[in-house]
Amino acid sequence: MTLLKRLLAATAVGLLAAGAAQATTLVYCSEGSPEGFDPAPWTSGTTFDASSRTTYNRLIEFKKGSTETEPGLAESWETSEDGTEITFHLRPGVKFQTTPWFTPTREMNADDVVFSFQRQFDKEGPWYEYTPGIAWVYFDGTIAPSLKEIVKVDDMTVKFVLNKPDATVLATFPMDFASIVSKEYADQLEAEGKKEQFNVLPVGTGPFTFVDYQQDAVIRYQAFADYWGGKEAIDDLIFAITVDPGVRLQKLVAGECDIFPYPNPADIEALKANPDLTVMQQEGFNIGYLAYNTLMEPFDKVEVRRALNKAINKEAIIEAVFQGTGTVAVAPLPPTSWGYNANLTDDPYDPEAAKAELEAAGVKDLKMKVWAMPVQRPYNPNARRMAELIQADFAAVGVEVEIVSLEWGEYLAQSSAKDRDGAVLLGWTGDNADPDNFLGVLLGCGAVGGNNRAQWCYQPYEDLLQEARTTFAQEERKPLYDQAQVIFKEQAPWATIAHSITTMPMRKNVVGFVQDPLGIHRFVGVSKSE
Repeated sequence: MTLLKRLLAATAVGLLAAGAAQATTLVYCSEGSPEGFDPAPWTSGTTFDASSRTTYNRLIEFKKGSTETEPGLAESWETSEDGTEITFHLRPGVKFQTTPWFTPTREMNADDVVFSFQRQFDKEGPWYEYTPGIAWVYFDGTIAPSLKEIVKVDDMTVKFVLNKPDATVLATFPMDFASIVSKEYADQLEAEGKKEQFNVLPVGTGPFTFVDYQQDAVIRYQAFADYWGGKEAIDDLIFAITVDPGVRLQKLVAGECDIFPYPNPADIEALKANPDLTVMQQEGFNIGYLAYNTLMEPFDKVEVRRALNKAINKEAIIEAVFQGTGTVAVAPLPPTSWGYNANLTDDPYDPEAAKAELEAAGVKDLKMKVWAMPVQRPYNPNARRMAELIQADFAAVGVEVEIVSLEWGEYLAQSSAKDRDGAVLLGWTGDNADPDNFLGVLLGCGAVGGNNRAQWCYQPYEDLLQEARTTFAQEERKPLYDQAQVIFKEQAPWATIAHSITTMPMRKNVVGFVQDPLGIHRFVGVSKSE
């Protein structure tokens, strides 16, 4: 972030806070700008924090601080005996937010639920490509492969009909892409020829109403007085976009923000020692990785990928980048997942073997790119530093690395391309407790060109995932996921790098914030003491 942008952000926050002096204001110093405010097309947690977790709700919600679920916009639901129908009974009396750009004339009903999913499902529909760069990555990688149709049973009942039993589908409904939007608002924009506004000026049923957004500086929300869950104690919620973690820390200490994510690991002990602050920590439900593009030479050869993995000194990365807040990752699943295979053996750090294996694979004078994220993420607090360490490790085995980066939104979009040049540093925090959310969403054939940054489609692995999806008993699914992870290690589409410990520092007077295993930052039930 430039100095000018920092000054603009600080000035905007100061003006907003001053204007809300008589109200309860909470300032969250967020780490980056959202891709948009319609959560369904995007994949970034930064975007979800600013959209789905403030303005929207879902049929099923996660309980605060848990991977367990509870009723949301659906009061109840049931699955048919054969596993091919899921029926939701909607909550009556749910209102959509009134804004300067939309005034609802009715309460939430089945039409809104059907539209929320149908727009992602119907490739010929008018909303399938309503804004440039749109891609329904989550929907396509989760519900779409099993979905046959969405049926409005009556105004308060919706049925999802599957073309085959799928044990993973129900777990996806609390995810951000499954947020329920207003069909009435969409119809208004379509009639006005302003469909792109849907991603810019959101309308939902959630606890906070979107007010405005100053690009790369400030997002402002107000508590929704008619929220079905009851009005929030915080009157004004402000996201002060502050990319630099050092500046986020300074703002917290100075009282200019109340809470922020992703502090520099080197700063954590000082934060803990500050009597004005509270520092929450927990083991992250995440994975940080380096994904090779397995469609591009020479990374299409498993021998090359396995050799490069042996060249990476993970322990040195953990020490330099995570500084006590991370552990070496062996599998694509975090150890806290019920699907984790604890019997896997990691790639050894063996530069000499790596060098010999590259030579045996016919690879000499290899030049490659390593992509480094421009923002902090829970699974990687400093991607640039990590890339530099990998660059040095690869140089030691005769591989020349160019480090490249892009603006965060472009990074996410371009790293998905099948013809991407280079290996990409990225990661994942689980969206739900199902192992398929890592193993399928990130590595399944259906995710190639999307969240599968390795562009890896390997049929023996895919067959195990498909069998697991049609198997409902956890004790029967677990061996399938164990074997899938064995194949993953053998084929090495990624170098698994680290699992992190997540840290959330905040002012002492912040009350009710709960750290979430899924990396969710939401402010329902949060208040400030005097």
